[in-house]
Amino acid sequence: MRIARTIGNKELWRREKTLFLTSRMAPMGCYEKVFRWVEEFDRWQCAVCFNTSELEEEVLKALLVCHVPTTLVVTGKFRNTYNVQIEQALKENRLLVLVLQREESDGKCFEARLRNQWVIAQVQHIACGYINPNGSIFGLLAGHSNIKLLLDKNDLRAAESNERPYRWTVAEDKRLLRMFYEDMGIHAIHKAVGRPYSTVYRRIKSLTMNDELLKGREFEDHVLELLGVASNDRLTLKEWRGDKSLPGIYPEGNSNPDLILEYDGHPFAIECKWRSHLPNDISKELLSPARVALFERYAKERQMPIFLLLGIGGLPSDPDLLLLAQLDENLSLNTLSKSFVRSENLLEHIVASFPQPSGMKGKHPNHGAPWREEDDKKLAELFRNNTAIPDLMTIFGRSRSGITSRLRKLNLT
Repeated sequence: MRIARTIGNKELWRREKTLFLTSRMAPMGCYEKVFRWVEEFDRWQCAVCFNTSELEEEVLKALLVCHVPTTLVVTGKFRNTYNVQIEQALKENRLLVLVLQREESDGKCFEARLRNQWVIAQVQHIACGYINPNGSIFGLLAGHSNIKLLLDKNDLRAAESNERPYRWTVAEDKRLLRMFYEDMGIHAIHKAVGRPYSTVYRRIKSLTMNDELLKGREFEDHVLELLGVASNDRLTLKEWRGDKSLPGIYPEGNSNPDLILEYDGHPFAIECKWRSHLPNDISKELLSPARVALFERYAKERQMPIFLLLGIGGLPSDPDLLLLAQLDENLSLNTLSKSFVRSENLLEHIVASFPQPSGMKGKHPNHGAPWREEDDKKLAELFRNNTAIPDLMTIFGRSRSGITSRLRKLNLT
């Protein structure tokens, strides 16, 4: 790992630093002591944190709201450019954003583990929230003596004592929503309305769009943009399924794929999924065997292929990685993890899987095959040198429509 970019006050990195570490699935019972640590933090030091889990995101907001000097460590790309608290902290020189990038010498180790190892080596102290004894962080901390455990086993079982059972008032709801959209976080809202963290969390969920539905819709929007539905006359969006339901009532359409499209008369479907990391088990974390069976029946009845498009990391609107595979009962995590596709070549990969018309391969041997970067450079150079379309068809082994659509994609026509 290396520092690829810095944003904000670089002097903070020279201070004595305390890293906040927590496992992803932190229970609500640990929030009280974690946020007490934030409030009692020594302002002469610098808190270091990540922003990849729900608790880390809330701790970052609490640090910024409490005006604690903070270093946020991200990998690949900094995306929280529109966060109100981050913008304010950068203006007031109390925030440093370190953008890390992995190097080729780092091997095949998971990026999160590399990031954790690198940051642990840079800080003087480590404050631990909830640490899963079976998780990767537990092993990374072995042998370190500069660790402060913020919790004990009883903290996770203890009930919050200030429960207020009566209904939320309109004034409380307005205050909650205002603070929520100002990115102030669950701790600030908890203090403002005097209700337990779990109650505040549930109220936020009930008043705002379901987080998973929102992420799913963002990723679907991104997929349609990548496919170029709005600008490609040969591609038509036929159906777009929504996840609408009432308690105990689910429309039959919810079992259909997310997107139904048609390209030059060839119908196909895409089931879109976005995850922050590569799942460990397809059947448990992505699609159950029963769901796959429904999709297979749907594909057979409509005579169309169904693809699973999985976005990994980053944001739903800008994932770090795209994996594309045709859905069937034999799809495994191993085959899915090897099915990387570049975003600009998404449609070409899908079209390449269509059955080719008889004789088409003999006439245009590269028909439907993905375009390579070197092919694009050569096509652009030849076209700028006024090479005729029939000659380009012969050189690249593609049909006239294949050449002209690629020229449009490269903004050459």
